[in-house]
Amino acid sequence: MPDLSFKIEGAAAVPFAIAPTLAFKLRIMNADPAETIHTVVLRCQIQIDVTRRRYLPEEQARMRDLFGEPERWSQTLRSLLWTHVSVVVPAFQGSTPVLLPIHCTFDFNVGVTKYFEGLTNGEIPLLLMFSGTVFYADSEGLLQVTPIPWDQEARFSLALKVWREMMDAYYPKTAWLNLRRDVFERLYQYKTQRGIPTWEQALESVLPIEETVHS
Repeated sequence: MPDLSFKIEGAAAVPFAIAPTLAFKLRIMNADPAETIHTVVLRCQIQIDVTRRRYLPEEQARMRDLFGEPERWSQTLRSLLWTHVSVVVPAFQGSTPVLLPIHCTFDFNVGVTKYFEGLTNGEIPLLLMFSGTVFYADSEGLLQVTPIPWDQEARFSLALKVWREMMDAYYPKTAWLNLRRDVFERLYQYKTQRGIPTWEQALESVLPIEETVHS
């Protein structure tokens, strides 16, 4: 019976993707190198293990929207669910490399984006939890099926600069901002009535001068 283990060997942005995408380089290993694995239907849940790193005062200030005041972080600092991903792994013996594509968003209404943007440097501690189904051949060559145990997981530290460089490539010097529909309509009316050519200029015209200077 297969005894699989999992290890993340690296991560990089996918070039020329239609949307920002990170590819995690996963290595799947079977304890019996001679056993034939026909297929693995693999599911992976990725969490950000936020308690596994330290935060500078500047980072703490930028993350109040997520975790509240730093004095309460012992109660509010909890892992963030990033995403789920599924892949079908073809036949192999011993071990095989697999790419896990992770589609990323720059939407600042999403907690993961707020967290990434709140960091100034360093690494993002990740926990990847695996499940799924393994199709393999027994000693007589008959096809067998077994689930991947729920305790299979891997840890990985993603360099923040990998995510930053990817987002800078797709959205150079820009950020997303989602508004409630009625607020957007008011801002749109304000912009058109005053003949303001860009959204940036419309927002700058209503921001206090001191905030505009410091931004």
